[in-house]
Amino acid sequence: MKLSFLLWLASLLPQHTADPLCLATTVYLEARDQSELGQRAVAEVALRRQEDGRWGDSVCKVVTAPKQFAPTLVNPGLRLSNVEAWQRAVDVAFKAQKDWAQPLASRHEVVPGASHFAALDQAQPAWRHYPEVATIGSHTFYNVDHLSAH
Repeated sequence: MKLSFLLWLASLLPQHTADPLCLATTVYLEARDQSELGQRAVAEVALRRQEDGRWGDSVCKVVTAPKQFAPTLVNPGLRLSNVEAWQRAVDVAFKAQKDWAQPLASRHEVVPGASHFAALDQAQPAWRHYPEVATIGSHTFYNVDHLSAH
């Protein structure tokens, strides 16, 4: 499957169906080579941003906000060809959304307060000096809640 096809499909689906597809796509693109915990942390950042509202009112809007997550940073013609990694990403996305639907006190947060993440061996974002929440695999997660979406 091509990334452009998945994003097009998500644009046609009802939001409650599209959001898990967008989240799974983001987990796949950002963290398919990471542990389940690392994938969950990536999903959690997207869900936290959606809940915050500054990046969009749906997961799809959050992960397709310009220059925020891989769906807008990689070639739209990229093929998501690792079927096993795709299935893991889908599983992580559904589990994360189910958990995130719980009341705040009942959620199992992997990276509490994290609003951003980066693979520092690939990128050096300006906000990398803000408080680190955790490093899981190749991603470092940050609490940069005062930054705007733009």
